[in-house]
Amino acid sequence: MNVYGEEPILISISSELDNVIFDGKWTNSNEWKQSSYDRLTFDDGTEIHLRTAHQGDFIYVQINVASDMFIDKGSDSAVVCFDTKNDKTIIPQSDDYCFFTALDGKKSFSYQGNNTPAINGYFRKIPNDKDFVAVGSSSDKHDRYNKTPHPSYEFKIPLSLLGRSDNYGFFISVFDAHTKNHYSWPYKVDNQSIVSIPSPNQWGDIVSPDKSLPEFNLFSLLVILFPIILGIQLFSKFRFSKLLYNYN
Repeated sequence: MNVYGEEPILISISSELDNVIFDGKWTNSNEWKQSSYDRLTFDDGTEIHLRTAHQGDFIYVQINVASDMFIDKGSDSAVVCFDTKNDKTIIPQSDDYCFFTALDGKKSFSYQGNNTPAINGYFRKIPNDKDFVAVGSSSDKHDRYNKTPHPSYEFKIPLSLLGRSDNYGFFISVFDAHTKNHYSWPYKVDNQSIVSIPSPNQWGDIVSPDKSLPEFNLFSLLVILFPIILGIQLFSKFRFSKLLYNYN
């Protein structure tokens, strides 16, 4: 539970999200089905559907703003943030990352925490990882929540950047250019603006309940096990040779 008393977002493992077509929306009605689901509602009627999952070397996030009927291309936007150590610092550190994309924008951006004050609140823009993907688009007939076009965002975030953990600090925010409002999780986050990212001490948690997120890939497992197995074999061979020598 975070500082605001909100339960964490639970992220699930998936075997299908590597097939996602990153166009910012549900490409078909089953595309994001194998993922964790959270429905976020706000006092003014705004409704956001959040999907999260991890598979292999990536975390996947979809933010679906189903209640926003005004399509403001290039102005509506979304940001996803991770505190990789989950140390909830007041001033963002180098282990804190945020990822930004705009609706039908041509570019997406990555940011890293920095001790030095910056225009966007102690975060500096860094080069995008070659495998990072973020896209904002208008939904269509395949959307599971509202068939009327509305903003939707998809993110594919490399674990090579975040590192593997079963508990990250987590924050999302969308900007509705029509109302000039920010909508976030956790809900009660202060000092939001189009150019400022709130401090990690206001973020919530995203948790892998089955501890599956720090999964080893097969190559890493072999790298670890090979010297152990080789050592056991050499030790056994040495003992057998010694016993044979003593017997003779």
